[in-house]
Order: sequence, then C-alpha cells, then structure tokens
Amino acid sequence: MKILFVTVEMAPLVKVGGLADVAGSLPRALIALGHDVRVIMPMHEDIDTARYGFRATVPEVTVGTPRGPEQAAVWEGQPGGIPVYLIQQSDMFERPQVYGEPDDHQRWLFFCDAVLAAAPRLGWQPDILHLNDWHAAFVAARLHTDAGHPLARTPVVYTIHNLALKGEFDEPFAVVNDLPAGDHAAAGVSAELLRSGMALGILHSDVLNTVSPTYAREILTPEFGAGLEPLLQRRQHDLYGVLNGIDYEEYNPATDTRLPATFHAGDLSGRKTVRAALLASAGMDPTEAPILGVVNRLFWQKGADIAVDAVQELLAEGADLRFILLGTGDVPYHEQLESLANRYPQRVALFLRFDPDLAQVIYGGSDLFLMPSRYEPCGLGQMIAMRYGAVPVVRRTGGLSDTVPDADATSEGRGFCFEAPEGTALAGALRRALAAYRQKERWLAIQQRGMRADLSWTETAGHYVNLYLAAQDRAARRA
Repeated sequence: MKILFVTVEMAPLVKVGGLADVAGSLPRALIALGHDVRVIMPMHEDIDTARYGFRATVPEVTVGTPRGPEQAAVWEGQPGGIPVYLIQQSDMFERPQVYGEPDDHQRWLFFCDAVLAAAPRLGWQPDILHLNDWHAAFVAARLHTDAGHPLARTPVVYTIHNLALKGEFDEPFAVVNDLPAGDHAAAGVSAELLRSGMALGILHSDVLNTVSPTYAREILTPEFGAGLEPLLQRRQHDLYGVLNGIDYEEYNPATDTRLPATFHAGDLSGRKTVRAALLASAGMDPTEAPILGVVNRLFWQKGADIAVDAVQELLAEGADLRFILLGTGDVPYHEQLESLANRYPQRVALFLRFDPDLAQVIYGGSDLFLMPSRYEPCGLGQMIAMRYGAVPVVRRTGGLSDTVPDADATSEGRGFCFEAPEGTALAGALRRALAAYRQKERWLAIQQRGMRADLSWTETAGHYVNLYLAAQDRAARRA
C-alpha cells in the first residue's frame, strides 16, 4: 500500500511530544513490511534541512485562503530512510515554537490546505491518508466537501493521540474558512460540538483509532471524552485501539552510548554503574536505597502533584529512598517540587529542564519509574523504563493499564498500579513496590519480564495495516 502520513511533528526533525516519536517510528516499521510510506509535515524553523539532505522539488504551490491565494513550496528528503515532504511557508511555519502561537488554528488549516494543494503535484498517489490529531484533521473535512479533488475517494484513517487537545474554534472562524457547518444534524450532535479540528476528524474519517485499547474505551465516557463522547459513541464501531511501540534500536540498553555502561536482560551488572552515575549527577552519596525516577512534562495530566504528595508521605514516614526528577512544565508544579527538595535536600534532586541524555541515565539507573498520570492515551516513558530495567509504578489508565500488569496481581507482572488519582493511592502502590524491591530474586524477575516484553513497533505496524484495510472497505461502501 501507498500511505501518506500527515503530521505536524516527527522525530528527529522536530519533537515536542509523543506524536513525533510515533511519526518517526511507525512509518519505518511499515516500510519494513513492504509498504510505501511517505510523511508530509510543515517546514518548522528548527528543522535542519541541510543536515538531512532536503531539497526543493515543487518550488511553487498555490494555496487558496480567505485572504486570497498564497504560495508555498515542497521540499523532499529521507531522514532515517523515511521519505518526507516538507511544506515550506515562512510566515506560517518559521516560528520560535511548534505549538502555542496565537494563530495556530489558521496555521494548521493552512497546512492541511497546502497538503491538498501539493498532493496532485508529488507524482505519487496514496492509497491511504493517515491523519494525526486535530492539526491534520482539516484534510478530512476539506475532502468531505470537495468531491472533485483527486484524493476525494482516498480512505482516511484518523489517529487520536490526545483527545483533550481538540483545536476548538468559533463560528466566525468556521464561516470565514468555509468549514463544514451543516453536518451536525446527520451526525446527531449539536453544531457547537463540531467546532473543533478533533471533532471534524472524528466525523469525516473512515476509520478512527487511539493509541491504546484502554484509551479507546475510556474516551466513550464523560470522564475521558472531553465533551466529544456523544460523537465518538456514534462512531464507536469504526473506533479501534492500537498500542504505540518504541524504537528498539534507539532505546536499547545494550548499545546506548548515552549510558556510562551498557547491560541487557541476561546481565544487569552494568546497571550498577549507571545507577552510581545517576546518584553522582544528582549530588547524592552512593546508596542501596531505592531510586524513584521521573522523566515527564510537568502538567496537570501527568500528575506531578500526585507524585509530590506520595513521595512526601513516604519520606515523612521515614522511608529510605531517593527521588530524582527531570522535566519542565507549569510553574505551580515547579514550586511544589522545589518545596519538596528544600525540605529533603539529601533525598530529592530536581532537573527542571529538557535533557535527553540525562533522561536515558534516569531510565537506566532508577529502580522505580513513576507515571501517576490522571489520563494517558498511551505513554512511552513506562515502556522505555521497562526496556532499561526500571520498574514502573503507574496509574491504571489508558496505555499504562495496557502495558504494565501489576506484579502483585499476576505472575507476569512488570510493575505496580494504583487506581485513584491521589497521592495516597500512589503511596500505597509504592509501598508494595518497595516491599518487592527488598526481595532481590523477585525484583530481578520483575525487571527481566519488563526488559524482555515485546513493546516494539513490529506488531503494532501490523495492526495499522489492518486499519488501512478496514478503511479501504469502509471507503468502498461510502462510494
């Protein structure tokens, strides 16, 4: 199959979140299965086009906008062996940051219009359009109203990476930009419900999926549906959950040059060196006390405050542990963490920054890895942690539930889970984990099960092929 993968970020070109990891790994896994996969994305300011051998191949593409026609260009390259098209338009995409600009809605709508304007000039016609999150969803909305476009009958798969980020807009934006306005009656929902990129993607794509089976079920409920559950419930027969994977070449403790020593599931001796280096980086003395690691963005979703409450509870009880965190985010969480570090300076170390090299040392040197997310569509941190021998302690939600069976509930357990999004609940799971840590043979078995689990993209890519086939079947019936 020929698959056009539409995204606004892709590792290693530019990365903000997990979408970039997916865009940098899934196409490669599909290519390995024999499919012709090409990625199309904006040419962001930070992309080093010379480093990856990009060159301009379509110097002028006319894109219609409410302001009149505007010009864009298409560049081509093959970073990591994946064919990539970059849409160049300096006013829209050469910005200091990928997200968070005041005109983001206009930028991503322009990107989608540019994709459709450029597609007939690429000399390559896809069999499948694979759209990712609300930024790419306008492609599906445009094709719904443009039956004459060369891609109008192309099956569309729409992947929801985080439903809560909906890309909401108001009625004037919809009117000015000629977005579908009369579809709500047929969809059985209110017009207001369709005023987001996410809603348009859900409504106008042939097949939908989220990035874990549990999250696919969760978003049908008011708790996780972000107000879109009525629409999702109407499309639930076309909704699937496909678990993300991780790149086993990039995340391999046996070959990772970012670690001070390497190791594998059959010989964890090198992990002691990594552990010692982590403690030294944190300014902590050598110790056998368990190390609790965190590598995460510090936002409400990720539960940084839950981690602070739990660690504080255990330290107040006199638990001998070390807590090391790497991440940045909202100021209130920085302040909570700094207060904890000031209270326990010998046991808490904070790195409030972005540092991918240190992240690998935390994965490879921590004994426990905390992910107390309030919701988690999939999560990659817990999978990387297990690959590196750190035992995850996670909230039972979304992809965390799908990837981390509880070691106290099953002989195949790879971590420890808790239910309520509260510090007390996490503290309870940590107590169980610390008890297991003191049982060295059992602990080693838990580590090795996590390290040997197959959470690569190989199986996941096969599931996406099935989604593409399902989309083709539905599009045939639609025609």
